[in-house]
Amino acid sequence: MQICPRGNFGCNIMKKIRNDEISPNKRSLNTKPFSLSSSSSRPSRRAVLCGVSYNKGKFRLKGTINDVRNMRDLLINSFRFQEEGIIVLTEEEKDEMYSPTKKNIQKALEWLVNDCRKGDSLVFYFSGHGLRQPDFNNDETDGFDETICPVDFLKEGMIIDNDINSIIVKPLKEGVTLHAIVDACHSGTILDLEMTWEDNRPPSGARKATDGGLAICLSACQDNQLASDTSAFTGNTMNGVMTYVLAEIVNKHPGLSYGDLLDLIYERIEEVKKNDCLINTNFLRRFFKDKLSQKPTLSSSGRFEVYKKHFIL
Repeated sequence: MQICPRGNFGCNIMKKIRNDEISPNKRSLNTKPFSLSSSSSRPSRRAVLCGVSYNKGKFRLKGTINDVRNMRDLLINSFRFQEEGIIVLTEEEKDEMYSPTKKNIQKALEWLVNDCRKGDSLVFYFSGHGLRQPDFNNDETDGFDETICPVDFLKEGMIIDNDINSIIVKPLKEGVTLHAIVDACHSGTILDLEMTWEDNRPPSGARKATDGGLAICLSACQDNQLASDTSAFTGNTMNGVMTYVLAEIVNKHPGLSYGDLLDLIYERIEEVKKNDCLINTNFLRRFFKDKLSQKPTLSSSGRFEVYKKHFIL
């Protein structure tokens, strides 16, 4: 059994972890090229799924490709998404337009919300490294901007929460719903949504709201925590803890409210922790202390009754 925190690049500090080889014969998870100009033919349910393994660098992750496959299956089998409405960005894709670079991720996010209309259901999923950096705009209550790391982040830079908010939150029109599911470290307020279990409105007064739509984000952990990969669930393959547990619960208990879903995710993670599946050596307990106690977080652009509103993508 293995674990790998998805932040501070701890798996490289702890030990060298075997990476699954990328098979050149694996079928693409994309059915056709996407274009910003083809909005008229796009389905009302659309998703962008990003899984970054960092295979060519020293910050490798093993569970992200499995995460993307699990999320894609969940969308298609449980929420009636069509294959042509899903864009997948991973390093397994042969076409460079589907590599999870900073440019490609931003372009795909623009495609996701471009010409969004009433009744659209949009999903952004990210599995990879997440970091923090100092906030110089006074729009973060904790003084840090949260970020996600594209495959080329060392050269092109990270994508910060301010930019994600501008690209996929602000354009949302009335009647449009966006769900972001982010399995990365420090991802609690990665969309800069104003409604969490605590008041997250920017101290500067900056506007972070939608254009009438609803944005909801389910993050793997709070801003000051690390998220983990583990082989505890399957015994031989790595998976992001939050992604695996989310899919497991939704498949077993369809129609849950957001509150019930979050409660069950908490319970499942605590169950795994008690069995020492996430922290399986004394060294890890000393090195990461309480940071591996990840607590998935729900945030939203607007208020709603979390135990009455059903989780529907």
